[in-house]
Amino acid sequence: MSEQRKEILEMLAEGKITADEADRLIAALESDRPVPAVPAPAPRPNGKPRYLRVVVDANDHDGPSRVNIRVPLQLLRAGVRLAALIPPEALGKANAELAKSGVPFDLTQLKPEQLEELVEHLDEMTVEVDQADAKVRIFSE
Repeated sequence: MSEQRKEILEMLAEGKITADEADRLIAALESDRPVPAVPAPAPRPNGKPRYLRVVVDANDHDGPSRVNIRVPLQLLRAGVRLAALIPPEALGKANAELAKSGVPFDLTQLKPEQLEELVEHLDEMTVEVDQADAKVRIFSE
């Protein structure tokens, strides 16, 4: 077994990459293609996620582009707390506008305890979208 293959399997075992990423990296090794870099989520000292991370790598008509967004989860928590201060009439109007735009989301149902449950589950979630010209990763760190 090659050293590179061992490193890929170790990253998989440590949870630094997903099984799909490991598969693509090993396939790249076998076909002698350059191995793509896989950004691993940063280790968290206390184990709780602090950021929601969105990484987009794409090739468009202007050439390669990269978007790397890191949103503090504290900002989401503060937003939910602030939503509790919005009058119900305003929330109703906002819901109506969201529905008109095709977003079926009810702001009156958003509660701080629900956000904490969502944040807990973010630690176990990585969303990846691969297309021929783009790759999107969403994860917590």
